[in-house]
Amino acid sequence: MNDFDRAAERVDRKIKFYRNFISYVLVNAFLALINFLFTPQYWWVLFPIFFWGIGVVVDFFKAFVFVDAFGKDYRERKIAEEMEKLKL
Repeated sequence: MNDFDRAAERVDRKIKFYRNFISYVLVNAFLALINFLFTPQYWWVLFPIFFWGIGVVVDFFKAFVFVDAFGKDYRERKIAEEMEKLKL
């Protein structure tokens, strides 16, 4: 995998996160409004906020925290590192 492909993959992960986050905010705001207007005594909106939020956090970590930690070439990099250690 060359540098351009890696960069494109990272950009795609960031775009996916931003789209998911914007959808998360807009849809959950709409659901919260519906919940407040029609069933204010029961806050069912907390369930999609929580569970969808888990997915948003996972996308965030994939895009910004674990950028290339476990990518497609992870195995090859680790094999190369082990081979270098064996040479010493």
